[in-house]
Amino acid sequence: MCNQSSFPFIGSLGSSATFSFEVFHQYGKLPMENFHRKKSFNIIECKKKKPLSTILPTSPKPTTQKLGSGMLLWKNYISLSDQVEIVNICQEFGAGPLGFYKPSHRNGAKLRFRLMCFGREWDPVREYCQYGHTTTPLIPDYFCSLVKTSIQDSQVYLNSKHEIPMISPDVCIVKFYTKTGQRAFHQDRGEGNRSRGWPVVSISIGDSAQFIYGHTKNVHKADKVLLESGDVLIFGGMLRHIYHGVKRIIPNSAPLPLLEHTMLKRGRLNLSLTKF
Repeated sequence: MCNQSSFPFIGSLGSSATFSFEVFHQYGKLPMENFHRKKSFNIIECKKKKPLSTILPTSPKPTTQKLGSGMLLWKNYISLSDQVEIVNICQEFGAGPLGFYKPSHRNGAKLRFRLMCFGREWDPVREYCQYGHTTTPLIPDYFCSLVKTSIQDSQVYLNSKHEIPMISPDVCIVKFYTKTGQRAFHQDRGEGNRSRGWPVVSISIGDSAQFIYGHTKNVHKADKVLLESGDVLIFGGMLRHIYHGVKRIIPNSAPLPLLEHTMLKRGRLNLSLTKF
């Protein structure tokens, strides 16, 4: 569900969308705040930007690390100028009524990140994706282009294109982690795309994160890799079912030019795009 226009826009609000949220709430017994935002959240500091006389420095040349069959890490893939654009888009929508919120478990406990979605509404507890008429913004075409380009570039390094098949994403899950943020070690289980091997394209902006992954749910046997600002991690094919999570955020590790040009808060902005 990519926006084919030059600018992202918000879909119309209809009674059918509200009704579907209510029905799902009753069926799944999830907190309604997982769908309705009570107040906006800014990912940038609420300060007036200072005029910048310097241009953004040139980003290092991208390099690749193959982490497995169907799992590839691009280091420095997103340029600083593109990172600034991504932050600006996420702030524009994230501060609105359909923007960032803090999701809850069934028992009311809060998850350790803020969340918003493009394309489809997604709930992190049941990994449920809302189909049909929703109120979520369409995925900016800018994001979809990054997905297409990163997969095409990745397929050059693979034995087969089936390891990371091409997709047109229909959901973009945006999370913002503060310095104490985490994502529990888990396996994506609510998505039909796992059986098809459709990949996840994960973009990291801001502070670095220690990402853990493994073939079993034993977190003590998990491998780990550092995801830094501008990195893109892609996993699909046979490794689409892999267990993964964010163990910790590395405070004060974001590139200073990025912070100066965006006023991004200390923390990690993560975009995960895939097809359900």
